[in-house]
Amino acid sequence: MPYDIFAKIKDCYKVFTKAERRVADFILESPREALYMTITDLASRCGVGDTSVFRFCKTLNLNGYQDFKMTLAQSLSGNGTVGMTLSEEIDISDSTEEVCRKLLNIDISALNQTLDMMNKDDIQRAVDMIKNARMIHFFGVGSSNIMAQEAINKFARILPNVACVQDTHMQYMAAALLGEPDLAIAFSYSGSTKDIIEIVKRAKENKAKTICITRYAESPLTAYADIVLLCGANEGPFQGGSLSARVAQLYLLDVLYTEYFKQNYAICDYNKKRTTQSVASRLL
Repeated sequence: MPYDIFAKIKDCYKVFTKAERRVADFILESPREALYMTITDLASRCGVGDTSVFRFCKTLNLNGYQDFKMTLAQSLSGNGTVGMTLSEEIDISDSTEEVCRKLLNIDISALNQTLDMMNKDDIQRAVDMIKNARMIHFFGVGSSNIMAQEAINKFARILPNVACVQDTHMQYMAAALLGEPDLAIAFSYSGSTKDIIEIVKRAKENKAKTICITRYAESPLTAYADIVLLCGANEGPFQGGSLSARVAQLYLLDVLYTEYFKQNYAICDYNKKRTTQSVASRLL
C-alpha cells in the first residue's frame, strides 16, 4: 500500500509538539503550497524554526525534509494523474494540443514571475561585479551545471576571464583558489544542494564575490550570496530539471549578458566579432 502522509499526520497528531502541530495544520490545509516550499519557507510560514519542521519529519518516520516532500508528492498524485511527476497543470487525458498550450503557458508564467521578482538594483550590482572581477567562475551541480555551461557559452564570446568545470570535485578546487578580486556565479533552483552550498561557502570564505541564481530567497545557499537573483517556476520533487525552471534562469542569464554588453559596448562588440570570426571558417 502507498504511504498516505495525510493519514500518518492525523495518526501522529497527538504526539506532535505544539510547534509540530502548526506544521501539520498547514500541510493538511495547503498541501500543494507546501510541496513547493523550502524547509525555511515552510518554517517561516508556520511561525516555527527549521528544526521543528525537521523534527516533524522525523516523527513521521521520514529521513528528512526532502523525503517528506517526495512522500507528500506521492500522496497528492494518488489519483493516478501525472501532475506531481510531470507538471501539476497537465492531466494524463490531455490531448497533444492541450499539452502544447499548457506547457507554453507554464513557461510564460515562469518568465512573468521572474520579471516580477527582478530587482533592477541587484542586476546593476551584478553587472558591476562582472566588470570588476579578475576571474569569473560559473558553478552548478547536476542539472544546474547545464546552466553554468550555458553561462560560459555566452560570456566566453565577450570575456577572456571566465571559467566553468563540470566535475564537482574540480568545482571545489576552483572555489578554493578564488580570492577577493574574483567572482563566483552559482546556479541552483532549490538552493539546498549540499555540494553547491559548500562550493559557494568556500568561495565566500576566500572573500570572493558571490552571485546566486535560485528560486528561493530563504535557502541555505543564499546565506553565502552577496546578490540573490530569483527565478520563477514551481518545480516539485519529482520534476527535477523541468524546462520552465531552466527557461526562467536562462532569462536572468540573458538579462545579465545583455546589460553587461550594453554597458561595455565597445570592448564587447570588438571581442564578439573576434570570437565569431575565429570559428567562422568551421561553418559551411
